[in-house]
Amino acid sequence: MSADQSGDDSFSRGPAPTARRGRDSALLIVHVYPHLLGTYGDAGNALVLHRRAQLRGIDAEIVPVHPGQRLPRTGDVYLLGGGEDAKQTAAAQELRDDGGLAVAARSGAAIVGICAGYQLLGETFLGVGGATTPGLGLLDVRTGRLDHRAVGNMFADPVDDLGVPTLIGFENHGGATHLGAGAQPLGRVRVGVGNGDGGTEGAFAGNVYGTYFHGPVLALNPALADRVLGHAAGVLEPLDDALAESLRRHRLGTVLPATARAGRRRSLLGALRRHERTPSGATASLSSAAAQPSA
Repeated sequence: MSADQSGDDSFSRGPAPTARRGRDSALLIVHVYPHLLGTYGDAGNALVLHRRAQLRGIDAEIVPVHPGQRLPRTGDVYLLGGGEDAKQTAAAQELRDDGGLAVAARSGAAIVGICAGYQLLGETFLGVGGATTPGLGLLDVRTGRLDHRAVGNMFADPVDDLGVPTLIGFENHGGATHLGAGAQPLGRVRVGVGNGDGGTEGAFAGNVYGTYFHGPVLALNPALADRVLGHAAGVLEPLDDALAESLRRHRLGTVLPATARAGRRRSLLGALRRHERTPSGATASLSSAAAQPSA
């Protein structure tokens, strides 16, 4: 694990990306299709980035973009939230036709996709009716379907390259996302499902990030918010995150153990039910004998 779980001195950790914005220009936070991709409070991520920039004296502006509008090519951060299959498929088609997100990514803008937004940043995902649908190809990931929907609290130990403390939030998705060689996970799941590949959560490559964390994720994980901001602003001065630290300590000290215990209970009950449905060898033999005609 990269950092202490509960007593972080500062959330401005990790190697800061090179700043790409000029000192005299506002930092542009582009909120992509908020009415299509905005479930579970994901719109809060834009507010978090805007506030954390302003607290540092950085002029920032949130620019919502709706389907049919041309996506700005000169934004500093682009945010895509969660959404249902039909909305996700429509958003992917619009963004492929527009082409602006790929231009921004190549220029070094930070791209953050949450849940459905994460999936459509990849190579393919399952759209309406379970049809394999092309994504934007900004992350080397491909998404299929989980056997059972993943719903509940999630905690993950971040990979060292991310340079942030424990990741916390909640998930609600049916996607099974498989990473290719060109992407690495955000972390390893300690509680929850994440990518559904046996232990990883999310993916990132350079300035492009995807995750199943809701929360909003950047409110519950200020270090990740600052890493995203760092792509535009460079090294950031630390902020007083006492309130966020208190919330994180509660989540890690109370919610995480309770969620883990509940998960173990569900697994045990599931195993017991499966056992009860399976006849024992003796019972199966007797049932077979009784079913045979007498000589």
